[in-house]
Amino acid sequence: MGRGEVTDKAWARIEPLLPPVAGRGRHWRDHRQVINAILWKLRTRAPWRDLPERYGPWKTAHERLRIWTADGTWERILDHVVVKDDSVGAVEWTISVDSSNVRAHQHSAGARKKGDAPASGSKPFAVDGEALGRSRGGLTSKIHLAVDGRGLPMSIILTAGQAGDNPQLLPLLNQLSVGRDGPGRPRTRPDRVVADKAYSHPSTRAALRAQGIPFTCPERRDQINHRRAKGSRGGRPPAFDQATYAGRNVVERCFNRLKQFRDLATRYAKRAAYYRAEIIIAAIVLWLRTDLQDTA
Repeated sequence: MGRGEVTDKAWARIEPLLPPVAGRGRHWRDHRQVINAILWKLRTRAPWRDLPERYGPWKTAHERLRIWTADGTWERILDHVVVKDDSVGAVEWTISVDSSNVRAHQHSAGARKKGDAPASGSKPFAVDGEALGRSRGGLTSKIHLAVDGRGLPMSIILTAGQAGDNPQLLPLLNQLSVGRDGPGRPRTRPDRVVADKAYSHPSTRAALRAQGIPFTCPERRDQINHRRAKGSRGGRPPAFDQATYAGRNVVERCFNRLKQFRDLATRYAKRAAYYRAEIIIAAIVLWLRTDLQDTA
């Protein structure tokens, strides 16, 4: 077992969630070997064709990534590990939200308009369908992330790099659905949401207030001036706890940990669905950090 590969303990949790090894009239290559190949690719940022021989044919690993992206296997694994942690009270339901831009390599452009890479369970991407946007820095994508109080990923959305942050806050929260390890409906409502000024908008505050979700977010300067200009009609300033807001750095630390996977720090995947799947795989590694060897 090499550095960054799946340990026996982690494999015992993952294996029951994977499709049967036997395929139609043929025997599939060992799933564990394939997952280790995908983790090696994520960690090193090397081209698929440079995959070491010990992981088998590179086309096998790439095809398995494609199939499990389409059928939602990666998301089921992530949901499973979150449910297990929540069942023992490990998940901290103070949710921090933020986004991070990722430079897209020139190889990420040029995906065929007709393809079969559906993003199972994910929200719509950009207008071009591949979450790529142009700015002065060139092609970029943006990762929108919601993490729990320990900085572990709970919800992920991928958009074009020029997309705004605030419109994605409610969709991120709507994706939160942690099932019970037993009977009962999934939990969907956090104890509190913490975000920076980019998410400070009256409509957002009103929507969270209607759902009974406390929101810790500083006001933007223009919003403060607008409220004060109205005098008594402007109402009171929203409650803001500086000590609670200081804990928002967990989402920044999560982005740092995700981007230690070099294949995520720069986007090479042409398909947004595949790039998002790679983010989910890295998130699974973070949740199983005590069961996996060091992947830094």
